[in-house]
Amino acid sequence: MISIENITKQYQGVTAVKDLTLSIPSGCLFGFIGPNGAGKTTTIRILAGILVPDAGTVRIAGIDLNTRPEKAKQKIGFIPDRPYLYEKLTGNEFLKFCADIYRVRPKDFIAARDRYLSLFAMQDYADHLIESYSHGMKQRLVMASALIHDPEIIIVDEPMVGLDPAAIRLVKKLFRDLADKGKTVFMSTHTLEIAESICDQVAIIHKGRILTHGTVAELQARAGDSHDRLEDLFLDLTGSGEVP
Repeated sequence: MISIENITKQYQGVTAVKDLTLSIPSGCLFGFIGPNGAGKTTTIRILAGILVPDAGTVRIAGIDLNTRPEKAKQKIGFIPDRPYLYEKLTGNEFLKFCADIYRVRPKDFIAARDRYLSLFAMQDYADHLIESYSHGMKQRLVMASALIHDPEIIIVDEPMVGLDPAAIRLVKKLFRDLADKGKTVFMSTHTLEIAESICDQVAIIHKGRILTHGTVAELQARAGDSHDRLEDLFLDLTGSGEVP
């Protein structure tokens, strides 16, 4: 469902991502982990079509993201690490705006809006201006807006930032349920326990390159008996000496 082939991206001569290649199937909850500055957010933004790689190819459901960006992006729901919202709109208005961009039919929009407002416990705030929302509420609204058109692929950058424990549990279950229904979830996270507990596959990136990729069990098997947890393997492979 997601095919990344030899993508490279530089900023003013500094390489953020180098010859990165991954293939992610349908129905996979994929965890993308690495220390700060490893290239996670650059990769996420390339997958979402916000950045164009200097080299390489990204295909979304078989569609070349560079040559057919609009068609590819119809398949994607993007949840950034920081919510960027039109704060003079209400929550309802913002969801309708997003649905219109993706040409969601009015009947389908109403059903999806009601479902996600209920899921994220935002019914009582739907007609309030977004500027009055807390950070956690804004993050929940961004998630609802990314799912409003029922995308096949959900690309997520640090989804748990600013959420309370109850919301974190809710989001973990949501992503797991989406993957179980055949959606593909590509999730960048600093929280290794989350990746370990819910992800089908994990890739560890460091200095713009993939160090290892597979299921948690496969990664631990490759590393040997000395690594009982993903955190131990991460620290060993990156040599960072600190949890990201």
